[in-house]
Parts: sequence; structure tokens; C-alpha cells
Amino acid sequence: MLLERTIRLLEPALDGRAAVVLDATLGMGGHAEALLRSFPHTTLIGLDRDPQALELARRRLEPYGERVRLVHAVADRIPEVLAEQGVSRLDGVLFDLGVSSLQLDETTRGFSYARDAPLDMRMDTTSGVTAAEVLNTYSQSELTRVLREYGEEKFAARISARVVRERERAPFADSARLVQLVYDSVPAASRRSGGHPAKRVFQALRIEVNGELEVLRRALPAAIDALPQGGRIVVLSYHSLEDRIVKRTFADRAKSRTPLDLPVELPGHGPELRVLTRGAEFADEREAASNPRASSVRLRAAERIQEGV
Repeated sequence: MLLERTIRLLEPALDGRAAVVLDATLGMGGHAEALLRSFPHTTLIGLDRDPQALELARRRLEPYGERVRLVHAVADRIPEVLAEQGVSRLDGVLFDLGVSSLQLDETTRGFSYARDAPLDMRMDTTSGVTAAEVLNTYSQSELTRVLREYGEEKFAARISARVVRERERAPFADSARLVQLVYDSVPAASRRSGGHPAKRVFQALRIEVNGELEVLRRALPAAIDALPQGGRIVVLSYHSLEDRIVKRTFADRAKSRTPLDLPVELPGHGPELRVLTRGAEFADEREAASNPRASSVRLRAAERIQEGV
């Protein structure tokens, strides 16, 4: 299972000493609990932007007492959070990206196209624009960009044009109307493969509402910078857009910055990371069958081998 694989990958950096690990996307605390149980000398800092998830995780992790520090924050605030916590270095970092089970299962949040609910989709319901506001206020060209870039939706222009026409009749408020619009906008031949067409649209809106890819682009370098030599990072992503950012970030940090025409490595210009996984690792058939949400997961990991200059 990928949870066990995650523990094994972080073990050399955490086992047997007073380590500090960051769970940058805490959710309901499942990974955090496994880390605290596996490494009894480790302190865990957990971040989440969702106050409801944070409270559930707080109750779950209460038995671990002072070894747990939970913070209401988006993952790209890692430097500020570490400063507030008086922590200068992290021995391990975990990112479990995407939408949590809590958010998918909570019918009032609007993350799932399978249930009619208000079009909110904010991971932090205390701030930011909702999916309904995106649908009702973005221009047609902006909507097309969001659906094409974040949903990889080839019928983005057709769907966004129909959204703009339909919102003049009545603003969008609930998911069922959007699901039907998307279904009607996609040709029948395309509906017969690749799952429900609304899946891509809902993914795109969720990413836009929460700024997920921009947060990831800022959070990953900050997390790597907080690792000393021997520190490790594990990232679980759930679609190709996230995984592409992780792959590129790891690859860039694993390359030498010494000019190619120099015969020796310049001090402080060598690779900062050693990639620990050969490509992305996936859930096996048994785990995917027992947990359908694991079927799309991609795991990548790396170890800090040199600190940057």
C-alpha cells in the first residue's frame, strides 16, 4: 500500500531520533497518525486550509499530545509557519495533494458532480471566491482558459459559451444544473469514453477556486529549502497537472548547475536532490480496487543531498 511505502521512504530521515516532519496537507490526519505511530520520537507539524478538516484531525491526533502542532494555513506559507513555530529545519515533508475524502463526501461543499449541492468548492470556506462566482462572473475567454488548462477539457470553448448564455437566464448556484449543461454540451461519442464529462469541469473549477497549482509551485521549493542533507520529501498527486509540477521541480533540483563546459563541479552548484523513485509509483490493483480514489495517485519522493547556496 502507498501509505506503507510513504512510511518506508521517510524512515531513514525520521527513525530513532527527535525529528520534525511536516504534513503540508493534513486532511483528516490519516497519514499524520501513521507517521506519529511509526516514529515515536518525531514531532509533527500539520497544515490545512480547511478548518473542518483541521478540527477532525485535532481530535484524531489528540493522544499524541505535544508531539503535534496543527496550523490553519495554506501549504505555500511553509516559511512563515516554520518561523512562527520556531523550527529552522524539517527532517521530512509529506504532501497528499488534491481534494480530501471529507470534502468529497460533504454534500454541502459542491466538490462532487455526483450530488446536487451549492457550487462552493472552497477548501477554506472562510475566504475566497466560490465556483458559482467563477461561473457567473468570468468572461467566456477566461472560463475557456480555466476549463482547458485545469481540466484539459477539449470542449472548453463550447461549454463556456453555453455557460455564458445560460447564466443570463439565471445565475448558476447548484451543481446539478452545471452537470446537465456539461453533459448536453459534449458530443455523444465523447460521452461514451473517459468517464463523466463533468469530472474534468469540476476539477478545473476546484483548481481555479483554490489556486491549487500556484500554491504547489510555491510550496514545493519552500519545503525542499527547509530540508537539511538527508531530509526527505514524499508527494502524492492525483492528476497529471500536479504530477507534472512535482516531476519538474524534483528534476530541476536534481541537476547540476555547473556550466557544461567546466571540467569540475563548482562548489555549491551540484545537485540538491536525489530522486528516490524511478518515475511515478502507483497503487497496486488490490489497493485501487478497495479504494477507488487511489487509482489515480502518483507517488514521487526525493532526498536532500546538498543545500543550495
